[in-house]
Amino acid sequence: MTIKYSEKTLHATKLHLLLFHYIYKNKLTTPNCRSLRISNQRTLTKELFMNTSLKRDISSPIENLGDLHIMTSIDTPMRHDAFTRTDSEKIEKIAQLFQDIMHELGLDLQDDSLSGTPYRVAKMYINELFYGLNPANKPQLSTFENRYGYNKLLVEKNIRVNSACEHHFLPIVGRAHIGYIAKKKVIGLSKINRVVDYYAHRPQVQERLTLQIFNELKSTLETDDIIVLIDADHLCVSARGVKDTTSSTTTMEYSGIFASESQRNDFFNLLK
Repeated sequence: MTIKYSEKTLHATKLHLLLFHYIYKNKLTTPNCRSLRISNQRTLTKELFMNTSLKRDISSPIENLGDLHIMTSIDTPMRHDAFTRTDSEKIEKIAQLFQDIMHELGLDLQDDSLSGTPYRVAKMYINELFYGLNPANKPQLSTFENRYGYNKLLVEKNIRVNSACEHHFLPIVGRAHIGYIAKKKVIGLSKINRVVDYYAHRPQVQERLTLQIFNELKSTLETDDIIVLIDADHLCVSARGVKDTTSSTTTMEYSGIFASESQRNDFFNLLK
């Protein structure tokens, strides 16, 4: 299947990538143009439209979008007709397509070890790795009245994260740590794990995963006092490209009382 992008989309994507290239090259602290000094904005505009050597660095916008690990939205990008087929129909279709991939790789699909692989991969995609794409699989998040009046920090730490990079479909493996201060509502501890698991089991970007978990808990618990931290290893970094096996990626989102550095430090201390 050939994916076609309009010239407008490619142009906007290219400018986005050039912006990040400029920020990285000049060691600026924010990717937000509104936060740049006026002099930097003018320099940026000049670089974008006049510096041909800079443009040559970003020769393939769509490919580089993945290599720079940039997300395009907080919501997972989905087609409007994503669920017109049943899971069984999707498994059958994916198995056929994956069989073609294996064939093009030169693998012998008559071999006993490989003959069932297309179906196994398809079933794994739909029922396991990417089950979180389907809203029907979203966990029921029952809440309870905070009758005992507990109003101090609660932390659920070391929640296992198993996800997949949406740019290369390689594993993201790590831990999530979540804290909140209850107001009127509390949630069962296992439900926090289920929220993480649901949003992790889809093609993801770690920043988006962090925000989706944060927004879900903030909405469910009806409190701003939420903090979410994820530390994870990306196989798209360790197994390909730069092949760095020692680094990990940490993302964090918080609001409410956690805007205070002392409150965040209380959270960090409980993670030790």
